[in-house]
Amino acid sequence: MQNIALYKAMLEYFSGDPRRCQHLIKVASLAREIALLENLDAQTVELVEAAGLIHDCGIKIGEAKYGAGKCTGKIQEQEGPAVAQKILAELGYDAAVVEQICYLVGHHHTYNNIDGLDYQILVEADFLVNFYEDGLSKNAIAYTVEKIFRTDSGKLLAQAMFGLE
Repeated sequence: MQNIALYKAMLEYFSGDPRRCQHLIKVASLAREIALLENLDAQTVELVEAAGLIHDCGIKIGEAKYGAGKCTGKIQEQEGPAVAQKILAELGYDAAVVEQICYLVGHHHTYNNIDGLDYQILVEADFLVNFYEDGLSKNAIAYTVEKIFRTDSGKLLAQAMFGLE
């Protein structure tokens, strides 16, 4: 139930920005789907869905500080955890869950040393959405899937969505 409140909170947070709203919905949905396909426990499924909903919360502050279009992935990682911590705490998430989601928000554009399945799933879900939204070539997608994707489910989704072999 907390994720329903988070869903509403994030739509309100990005109100008036349909691109960001659609992005978070798609990433959260794909993160949940990958977690379910990987047969993860219900708690982890909920955690990765929540991480998908809130993962880009640092964009707003980053763009306010550095200008629209100048908020890099690293800036998102720097600015996001404090925003995520505040929103998640206000919604009553358990402290350990808040800590883990903030860790994921603070690392979701760092692709070396992915140290957990929740982290891996968030990265894959974000890539699956970004591949389409950014109009990446099939070759670029295939290369990224080969180098970064580790879950069978994420790989299968990428193959199906983008016609990879």
